[in-house]
Amino acid sequence: MHDGPRAVVRDGVLTWHPASNSDRGHSIVLISGDEEYRSEEGLPMLARLLAERHGFTCHTLFAIDRESGEINPDEQGNIPGLALLADADLMIIATRFRNLPPDQMAHIDAYVQAGRPILGMRTATHAFALDGDYARYAWNYNGDPEYAGGFGRWILGETWIAHHGAHGRESTRGVLHPGAADHPIVRGIEDGDIWGPTDVYRVRLPLPDGCRVLVDGAILDGMSPDSNPVADDRNAPMIPVAWCREMPLGRGKTRRVFTTTMGAATDLESEGLRRLIVQGVYWLVGLDDDVPASGADVRLTWPFEPTDFGFGAYRRGMRPTDFVPGAQP
Repeated sequence: MHDGPRAVVRDGVLTWHPASNSDRGHSIVLISGDEEYRSEEGLPMLARLLAERHGFTCHTLFAIDRESGEINPDEQGNIPGLALLADADLMIIATRFRNLPPDQMAHIDAYVQAGRPILGMRTATHAFALDGDYARYAWNYNGDPEYAGGFGRWILGETWIAHHGAHGRESTRGVLHPGAADHPIVRGIEDGDIWGPTDVYRVRLPLPDGCRVLVDGAILDGMSPDSNPVADDRNAPMIPVAWCREMPLGRGKTRRVFTTTMGAATDLESEGLRRLIVQGVYWLVGLDDDVPASGADVRLTWPFEPTDFGFGAYRRGMRPTDFVPGAQP
């Protein structure tokens, strides 16, 4: 038994174990793998935060170059460690257009079919681009109407549609959706607490059955938290940037889902967004009552200086071991 939180890497998976006296007995698998929004930096930070401050065991998975063993977000077909989903209490996913081989997709499919909770971030609305046995997970699937729009629409509530704000020029301010303030996911969060330099994604309204909008995204005319809302009609109405969903599974069971179209690594510098996601985790695993009235503690005890979003902008030569405290990247 260990005393404090600790990080270990095995077979390309970064695992944060909580302190023994705060261990909640819940296991979370966080799946990174996108070319643009630096999920390979944002998810390791969230994993450490969830372990250190909230007592969750967190396994962070990466897109790994098969030859070098380095983290390579441009690697579309390899995310080692997905077998850990078999024992997971929650899957957090932030992938983009992944084309994983069947032996890896089988672990994701088994988790989904088991009806367990899911948290999707940013590009998870278009998490997969594939065909074959798992074609129904593809972002543009249009076969069986039950799975239209793939994993994004079928599970999370929306697939990729378009940028609603101007990408790279118009940032996002979070505004609580009318009537949402009583939900534990937004406990202790006020209008403007959430801000991110990424733009609002377009979604179709209304969202599918079972979805409840929690936060809308005000499009701002600049790239700072104090920028003004745009003067045109794109904020009328504002588009949701965070919602929860309870999906009936039959026999009185439901699956809980939480989705935010924010979540780039640079978005996660926002304490309000970190609080939203952490409280989403609590709700997803059934710990609603454990969210404090003032909101969850999401202070970081280490420097977090994420790389700006952009294609080809990832840090070369990084390995999962570089996220272990004391490592020299």
